[in-house]
Amino acid sequence: MLGILMYSCSGNEKSSETVDTTSRGFTPNPIVVSEKPIATLKPGDAAPDFELPGIDGKNYTLADFDGDVLVINFTCNHCPTAQAYEDRYNDLVKKYRDQGVDFVAISPNSPIAVLPEELGYSDLNDDFESMIIRAKDKDYQYPYLYDGDEHHFSTLYGPTATPHVFVFDKDRKLTYQGRIDKSEKPGTAQAEDLVYAIEQTLSGEPLAEDRAVTPAFGCSTKWAWKNEFTIKVNEDWKKKPVTVTKIEVDELGSLLENDSDNLRLVNFWATWCGPCIIEYPEFIELQRMYGGRDFEFVSVSLDSPDAEEKVLKFLKNKYSAVPNYLVNSEDKYAAIEVVQNDWDGSLPLTLLIEPGGKVHERIPGTIDPLALRRTIVDHPMIGRYY
Repeated sequence: MLGILMYSCSGNEKSSETVDTTSRGFTPNPIVVSEKPIATLKPGDAAPDFELPGIDGKNYTLADFDGDVLVINFTCNHCPTAQAYEDRYNDLVKKYRDQGVDFVAISPNSPIAVLPEELGYSDLNDDFESMIIRAKDKDYQYPYLYDGDEHHFSTLYGPTATPHVFVFDKDRKLTYQGRIDKSEKPGTAQAEDLVYAIEQTLSGEPLAEDRAVTPAFGCSTKWAWKNEFTIKVNEDWKKKPVTVTKIEVDELGSLLENDSDNLRLVNFWATWCGPCIIEYPEFIELQRMYGGRDFEFVSVSLDSPDAEEKVLKFLKNKYSAVPNYLVNSEDKYAAIEVVQNDWDGSLPLTLLIEPGGKVHERIPGTIDPLALRRTIVDHPMIGRYY
């Protein structure tokens, strides 16, 4: 009981932004489906009809778009290429929406086919709830539609990557499909390929044959029947060895000085701290998301040193295949003195530490997972683009 008397678990719960999709008349249900044929549309092909839920609570069909030109952008939340082109696409919407051009975005990706390891350039997955958040964050001025349950309609268009744009004329015949432009990095191009396609289609002029189809560079479309690899990677993670190492109080200082080349996220927790054990899986998710980049998660338990077996059992149950430490001292106040950062001793405490020891973010109490993901991915050492 000593630890409980010395520490009071923080009750400062921070809630991530959540979305009630049922209030929008649609409940997503991504499932594994049998492989479907995919044939990418060619110039002159008619736009296949569709009926898809939008993040605004409405269902959309092809007939809902009656402009002289229709631009469909198959995109997603997580892909760094899609994010790199996002502002350019949004700028084109503002430029052409009053000139008879309709714009729409469709996410073709199945959330169950996307691994945490594929989310290293994003704060969001490709699920329907995350689409709502992304559209709000970036102020989408066009419908954002979801086709991630069974890919009923995306397979009829055949997007090979995200982003992949398709341009149709007044009769909904395809005039262009491919990239937005050929330079991914923001600020290095102005959507020249898509602008050309829109202008030619508005004028009724055919596109040059060598410019009607271009490669669509980006993240591969995540079809639901290609989830064998996802299952394997998830199972492989669960098989990783999990250990815990006792760390002396005076060694905590070296840990916090962070002499690595990574952003180091350190979480102080204990098995008797309810909020700690509830939020702990979020940290493993963060490691899987950003561990392939300049990032590492480290856990530090403030349980009693003789509770090593209990700590290790918990860590194994959470598949905590990261550096795990148990402070080898009953003198918790000595640990508080070393950690500092205005720590009052309550758990949990989370620190995001830059190389050299500068604390970039200090989170007393429980984390807001979405806010922390954003803090990490928007740090100059990480970033959303290649």
